[in-house]
Formats: sequence, structure tokens, C-alpha cells
Amino acid sequence: MSESLLRTSNDISEIYRRHAKMVYRVCFTYLKNPADTDDAASETFTKLIRSGRQFESEEHEKAWLIRTATNVCKDILKHWWRKNASLEDYCDKLSTDDSIEVDPVMETICRLPDKYKTVIYLFYFEGYSCPEIAKMVGKPQPTVRYHLQAARKIFKERLGDDFGEE
Repeated sequence: MSESLLRTSNDISEIYRRHAKMVYRVCFTYLKNPADTDDAASETFTKLIRSGRQFESEEHEKAWLIRTATNVCKDILKHWWRKNASLEDYCDKLSTDDSIEVDPVMETICRLPDKYKTVIYLFYFEGYSCPEIAKMVGKPQPTVRYHLQAARKIFKERLGDDFGEE
């Protein structure tokens, strides 16, 4: 590879050819959906291009890409609620707009404390597991499981509905 900060398109193409599938798998492991995974993988290779980083070996190159992809995914997950405020938007509209048809389950979710609202929504409506939710919200897994249990209890009290087990 050249010693300059800018690599040739052939250098980048070769690195991409060697590692694109691996970077995609790393990103998919964190993000669980193809659209976000594509964005994260693209961002990882964009960071590579901008970095001008020279690697000691293919293993060093691979390790850098894995670490960068992981960090890109963690950044996406940290900002998930800020970017996807659809639940919050729904809850806000529910409290201010009388023309919205009220779904009793969603109304109950909107009335939950935030710590319960987030985990129950991610678990039941987005299909994330407890370990995935723990990473997203930055809480230990036992805390996430406790919040799910507490939210289910509230659902049972308010709706007479056992909201299920993990």
C-alpha cells in the first residue's frame, strides 16, 4: 500500500473484497436489520478511507475493521431512541389529539414509567432480546429482566392480560 494518506481505489477495493462480508456480519450482529447494517458497514469503510491508516498485516487490518464496525454500531444503538421517536411521538399525540383511535395496549405502554416503557416496547414490538436491550439502554441484563417483569405486572393489573414471559 502507498505511504500517502490517500489510498488508491485499488487498495480500498482489495480491502473491501477481503473484509466486506465480515464487517457486514459484525454490524448485523449488533443491529439486526439489513438497512441499518448496510449503513454501518458503509460508515466503517468510509472511516477506513478517511483514516489513511497503514496496517502491519491483514490481521491488523481485520482487527481495526472489527473494532471500528463495533464502535459504529454502538454509536447507532446509543442514539436509537433519539432517531426513532415514533413511540414517544405516538404517546405525545395520544395525550393531545382526541382524533387518534386509542389502542388499549399502546395506551398502557404510554402510561408506563420510561424505564419500563422502553424495554417492553423493544422486547414485544421490536423483537429484541434482553441482552440486546441491555446493550441499547446501557443497563445490566438483570435490570432489563426486572423492568420487563414489572411492566408485565402493570399490564396484568390494568388490562387483566398476562403479557407473556421471556
